[in-house]
Amino acid sequence: MAKIVLFGASGMIGSRALAEALERGHEVTAVVRDPTRVTAAHPNLAVVAGDVTDPATVARLAEGADVVVSAVSQRGPGVDQTAAYDAVARGLVEGLRALDGHTPRLIVVGGAGTLEVAPGQRLVDQPGFPDGYKPEALAHGEVLAKLRGVTDVKWAYLSPAAEIAPGERTGSFRVGGDALMSDAEGKSFITAEDYAIALIDEAESGKHVGERFSVAY
Repeated sequence: MAKIVLFGASGMIGSRALAEALERGHEVTAVVRDPTRVTAAHPNLAVVAGDVTDPATVARLAEGADVVVSAVSQRGPGVDQTAAYDAVARGLVEGLRALDGHTPRLIVVGGAGTLEVAPGQRLVDQPGFPDGYKPEALAHGEVLAKLRGVTDVKWAYLSPAAEIAPGERTGSFRVGGDALMSDAEGKSFITAEDYAIALIDEAESGKHVGERFSVAY
């Protein structure tokens, strides 16, 4: 059993990661801005309010944990997503750095925009990439770039397929790296349920420390 601190546990991905972790018998502290949004009840679950952008809060909640997962979404009207996601990454890294001794591994729920459609060619830079998603895709890319410069915190960054949505938990998918993966019909897709499997697999294994990995069918 691992002790997991999950920031953003009430969102589409966070709620499914929470369910997956609890189903596997892990002990989870779900951290959200509004605890009433987490409706799950389980003997291994504690729900608390907390601000992921505050390093002191991150350090306090992560003390004694094995893994910290960030499934935080920074969408909203008028939100500067680059600044908002940067604040999340800074809060997490600085908070974990402040811990003495055992430091939990960090797993960040990332975006697909910086996956490569060809060597050196990012999905977000291709013609036809939706303008409405570009700010968030680029903000996620900035987080990944910053994490790649971090050597004193054990991090992993998980990119979904180009499309992710609620659906079936199949347990059957591919795990890759920086390249965008598509199926035989050219579709790049993963359900949030299967993404959550890959996320908790990483929480258990620590297989991708210091790198970005990705999942798709």
